[in-house]
Amino acid sequence: MEELIHIWLIVCPLVFLGGVIDAVAGGGGLITLPAYLLAGLPAHLASGTNKCSSTFGTFLSTVRFLKRGDVHIPSAAAGAAGALAGAWAGARLNLIVPEQVLYYVMLAVVPVMAVFLLLKRDFGQEDRSGELSRLQLMSMALGIGLVIGGYDGFFGPGAGTFLILAFTGLCRFDLLTASGNTKAANLASNLASLSTFALAGKVLWSVGIPAALCGIAGHYVGSGLALKGGAKVIRPMFFVVLVLLLARLVYGLIV
Repeated sequence: MEELIHIWLIVCPLVFLGGVIDAVAGGGGLITLPAYLLAGLPAHLASGTNKCSSTFGTFLSTVRFLKRGDVHIPSAAAGAAGALAGAWAGARLNLIVPEQVLYYVMLAVVPVMAVFLLLKRDFGQEDRSGELSRLQLMSMALGIGLVIGGYDGFFGPGAGTFLILAFTGLCRFDLLTASGNTKAANLASNLASLSTFALAGKVLWSVGIPAALCGIAGHYVGSGLALKGGAKVIRPMFFVVLVLLLARLVYGLIV
């Protein structure tokens, strides 16, 4: 019991913080996954338990965005379907393939994304999705969900951020709607990943359930900030997440 309390004291506050960041700009896993590793959980058990805590928080954010109407439901549904399939495949791959396969690619991609956001200051300021047909939006959303859902199941950290950027850049949504669509896709990928890890016995429920309560609280605070502030809150948080992701990648290669 003493060891469990020690793990809770490390994990729960960091999961709350990760939930706030994740609800605003995605990337909460950059804080929550290392928290489980810091508490002493083995890598695969940490990944599975992390999915337990993040799934419930993401569910709350999704409901709040849906209630406010800041979700494009047809494309969100297509993205969620793609993410469900992609995350299942990615999580299966995670159990047999080393993570280093992705590190070098991501080290090249992340700085490019940061420079793009710095130069394109009007990115996601207005909704231009009406320029695309419903079929085009759903097809692109399905592809986005499939690819990034696969990344989320396999590696995870930063997936929400990539989803927001993809929904904004490819589907031409404003940042707030893209964030709402992301919550739906992320929820689907989290559910698929959690199911896969749970069936493989890689979820420590005695840690995951208390952490999930903290994640719910963090997502409640973060989704409220995003819904009130829109792009003014979401855009700056992107840079925080990208810096964290870059640090995570460099650390993973060094260690």
